[in-house]
Amino acid sequence: MALPNDNTREMLAAQAHIWNHTFSYINSMSLKYAIQLGIPDIIHSNGRAMTLFDLVDAFPINNNAKTMDYIFRLMRILIHPGFFNQTMANNKEEDGYLLTPASRLLLKNEPLSQVPFVQTELDPNFMDPWHSLSKWIKRDDDSSTPFAIAHGKPLFEYDERQPNINRQFNEIMASDSRLVICVVIKKCRGVFEVLKSLVDVGGGTGIVAKVIADAFIEMNCIVFDLPHWILHDWSDEECIKILKKCKEPIPSKENGGKVIIIDMVLMDRNLEKGDDKSYETQLFFDMLMMVHVSGKERNQQDWEKLFSDASFSDYNIIPMLGLRSIIEVFP
Repeated sequence: MALPNDNTREMLAAQAHIWNHTFSYINSMSLKYAIQLGIPDIIHSNGRAMTLFDLVDAFPINNNAKTMDYIFRLMRILIHPGFFNQTMANNKEEDGYLLTPASRLLLKNEPLSQVPFVQTELDPNFMDPWHSLSKWIKRDDDSSTPFAIAHGKPLFEYDERQPNINRQFNEIMASDSRLVICVVIKKCRGVFEVLKSLVDVGGGTGIVAKVIADAFIEMNCIVFDLPHWILHDWSDEECIKILKKCKEPIPSKENGGKVIIIDMVLMDRNLEKGDDKSYETQLFFDMLMMVHVSGKERNQQDWEKLFSDASFSDYNIIPMLGLRSIIEVFP
């Protein structure tokens, strides 16, 4: 079939666009492979730019021409999205690989390490539900999820029976809590300064509460480890029930009472020009919530309706946490 000349470039660009998105999983799997090989830690331990030969030589595998070629190609695809940098050779030195801010978060002993997150989300057990999405849509069953269809039980029940996955989940929460609370204490102290007591609902191992207690020594902090009580995991109806429960014991707004939520507020694409990657990542999380737990990410209007339906009087959104925000909700 002949294409009109003026459409040729457009059609080829459209084909490339489809191919790019079809193969985008290769970036994710290459990142997983690099972590499994320990590449970020090997480069870090070298203390300076690391040549391809030295990098391959550090692996417990045969250092031959084929292996060199495989690792070269792996590093090339990971340099492109910014996971590693490469120094350019001069007269006496070979090209060398360096860490970037992203790969520094992939060091296994880094307190803010994202390794458990990558390993868990790219685990076959968590990838399988995506193959059940069309089957789930056709079932028209609001009580089920693609995850439950793939594994025969909801996510939280499945995790309880899988010690390794449960451990990784706790590590994800702990690492994320360290990162978030460090930013919160540094940039948003005013959110906590007037409080006399704080209850961390879904507090996991208590990292957030401990940092807050250390920063505000007069505050009484309590941790409830209720992982199911995370708002983006739930439907609007369930979130309203959770919010109403949280509202019951707190004092009035005039007496300093409030619910503090750390969660995503979906960006308004018309206002957030030039931040397409952050917006796309938020949309990824929204789809993740739909597939795994029947939850969702919410925009400002969605949050406002939830708070109104749960009989709260006012709220304040503080967009200080990258993809997420601090939301103060007042009775």
